[in-house]
Amino acid sequence: MDRTIKPETLKTEFAGKYILDVRRAADHHASAEQLAGAHWKNPEQIADWADQLPTNREIVLYCVRGGAVSNSVVDALQAQGLRARFIEGGIEGWKAAGGAVVAK
Repeated sequence: MDRTIKPETLKTEFAGKYILDVRRAADHHASAEQLAGAHWKNPEQIADWADQLPTNREIVLYCVRGGAVSNSVVDALQAQGLRARFIEGGIEGWKAAGGAVVAK
């Protein structure tokens, strides 16, 4: 499975995805916005929540810019057999592509 999804692709395939916000706690708390329906989970505590994610849906996750945090979480989730990808460019890439955000 691919590791990433382009923001433009996600805009047309958003329905049915489990949206996972894995921004570090400080970044998440400093931001007033998120993708619609996103579930925030602390990436530093992945062992505590990874087994609670849905196995029957594709998981699309994001951090701030789609770097180290997203890569490490995707690695961990794919290793557990989950269908997980991250948004190229993170939430910033999503917004730059015209993706909608909502107040959290």
